[in-house]
Amino acid sequence: MGDPVPLQSSLLSSAAYSDDRRLQLWFRNGTIYQYLDVPPDIFESLLAAESKGQYFNRHIRDQFHYNRLT
Repeated sequence: MGDPVPLQSSLLSSAAYSDDRRLQLWFRNGTIYQYLDVPPDIFESLLAAESKGQYFNRHIRDQFHYNRLT
């Protein structure tokens, strides 16, 4: 897993991506989710999105298998 990248978002506090296509997201409420088989362009687009929360809700949430880590 790469180093977490801090995010300017009211929903997400940080995100990290790994070579095996796992996207780990830290939410402001303290929960951590790991999304599986996420293409690298999704991570790059999340980082570039003006609204990280809107991008998450439209392009990540309910689109990939995930594990809740906390």
